Amino acid sequence: MSKDKNNIPEEEQNQSVKNQVEDTIDEAIDEVERAKEEEGETPEDAEFTEEEKLKEDLGKEKDKFLRLFAEFENYKRRTSKERLDLFKTANQEVMTAMLPVLDDFERALKEMKKSGQKDLVKGVELIHNKLRETLNSKGLEAMKVKEGDTFDSELHEAITQVPAPKDKLKGKIVDVVETGYKLGERIIRYPKVVTGK
Repeated sequence: MSKDKNNIPEEEQNQSVKNQVEDTIDEAIDEVERAKEEEGETPEDAEFTEEEKLKEDLGKEKDKFLRLFAEFENYKRRTSKERLDLFKTANQEVMTAMLPVLDDFERALKEMKKSGQKDLVKGVELIHNKLRETLNSKGLEAMKVKEGDTFDSELHEAITQVPAPKDKLKGKIVDVVETGYKLGERIIRYPKVVTGK
């Protein structure tokens, strides 16, 4: 059964390369020993100590190579992980800077709806929707928080506590003052909420 090199996991490929290097080095040592035996040299010969030195040096170099190879693999793994993290959050600054603009559009829409100018409201809604969809396509997602949800300090930012208008809202969210947003899985702005006491 032949395996396609692209389907073999990277760790197996690296292990295979290490094994090949070790086998090549071991074969070279064996060849040197055979050559010495064929020449009829005995362990008492002066060159045997030189052979031992060469073996020792070769062993040290082999060890150095394997350590360097392992360090390089760790470096590759670390940099590829850092690169992926960077790609995921590269536009976080831009997204964070655009959030106040999105908030202003929402406030403007609320006020325009009060004025009763339907054409003006429709135009601003189109622009608002286009901006929101563009930001969504880049990974920005509004956090869904509504009245009655359980307050979680890991996900929400409480700006104040008010007496709960209903008993069932005690310790829960009474109002959402500012929408929270996530970029991928990372929260870039926590929703600001009012909780009931």
